[in-house]
Amino acid sequence: MTHTQLPDELPTELQNALERHDLCDAQHLLCRRPSHVIADDLARMDTVDAVVAFRLLGKDQAIEVFEELEPVDQQAILMGLRDVAFRELVEELDPDDRVRMLREAPAKVVRRVLAGLSTHERQVTAALLGYPEGSVGRYMTPEVVALDGQSTVGQALQRVRTKGADAETVYTLPVVDTGRRLSGVVTLRELVLSPPDDNVTDHVVTGAARAYASDSAEGAARLMRETNALALPVVDSEERLVGLLTIDDAVEVIEEADTEDVVLQSGAAPWMGHYMAASVWQLARYRVVWLLLLLLAATLTVTVTEAFESTLERVTQLAMFIPLLIGTGGNAGAQAATAAVRALAVGEVRVSDLPAIIWRECRVGVVLGTMLATLGMVLGTLFVGAQIAVVVGVTLVIICGWAATVGGAMPLLAKRLHIDPAVVSAPMVTTLVDATGLVIYFLTARAVLGI
Repeated sequence: MTHTQLPDELPTELQNALERHDLCDAQHLLCRRPSHVIADDLARMDTVDAVVAFRLLGKDQAIEVFEELEPVDQQAILMGLRDVAFRELVEELDPDDRVRMLREAPAKVVRRVLAGLSTHERQVTAALLGYPEGSVGRYMTPEVVALDGQSTVGQALQRVRTKGADAETVYTLPVVDTGRRLSGVVTLRELVLSPPDDNVTDHVVTGAARAYASDSAEGAARLMRETNALALPVVDSEERLVGLLTIDDAVEVIEEADTEDVVLQSGAAPWMGHYMAASVWQLARYRVVWLLLLLLAATLTVTVTEAFESTLERVTQLAMFIPLLIGTGGNAGAQAATAAVRALAVGEVRVSDLPAIIWRECRVGVVLGTMLATLGMVLGTLFVGAQIAVVVGVTLVIICGWAATVGGAMPLLAKRLHIDPAVVSAPMVTTLVDATGLVIYFLTARAVLGI
């Protein structure tokens, strides 16, 4: 189903209606908007207006909108609701969506949510919260229609009709034995198109991908993408079925991981919530720590320049090319680091590939440096003479080779040390290459010019 996006000015109209206390107009505007657009509007508002607007929604629409919100915005909405509305909302949520909301919630929010649940829902939620942070168990849905492998297709379809309303998905159906150990999966499409008297085991895919509840959620989500699965069975250490990771949760896991990587690669700390709802102070606070660290690291560049001050005094023309060389080296290193982080994230390379990555990126860097050096030497000869041009050209080849090698290797080394590869990517690589690039430049100048 597709929705037609309404004019951009409607969020402002909604805000104005709330400020005028014209709740009828606000409710009329909300009825005309799809759930994901309403969720975006609520995330942009202050908490009071967001709660007022949320309470104008019908019950079914409110659940849909709530599930579209980020956890930090969900928590803000919940704390603004009265007890009856609060209990109804948390009870209607799917267990995995409820756990997603509680992952970063304060203890008082968790206690209030658990206290507002029925006994069954409380037990299910507590069980999911018991899995390690970042594991598949935190994201899976335990509400699964599991089929007996000894049943017929007709019996299986009847079970789907009976239990399907309580399950999050019925398109992928796990098949289990008497001990609830996973035998394989069968699709609803396969059952519908098969004769009712067929045995379910005749249609089971026994080699289907699966994940253990303690496995990384990101790894399981990327496995789903590789296998084009709509749902991934999740089992415990004894191969017993405990849930399913559905495609909507898998997409969310990948989006969270990619967002965190992008933020870390830019030299900032990841934050929760909507960008437009974050204050200037919040955004500055998330960025300042990394900038301070990079500022301290950049003092290496100043130290190197001071160490080679006598060289600069004797050939002042060398100073003209410092920004060009360290900028080029930093960019080459950042390109290699970004490629390595991306390849690690999607499973194209492993830590064991480190020697191959170093050899590959070193050659890529030398090729790039040679191409840039050719142009640099031509321009340098015209402006500062052949000797300085040779220094610049040789330095470009060495710096690009070194920068690409460092940029490609650092994320894999970080992974081996159990550090997020994105943390040591572009900004850190650029800062390191800046300092070492100057050393390479001045040592090359001394060798070529004989000073």
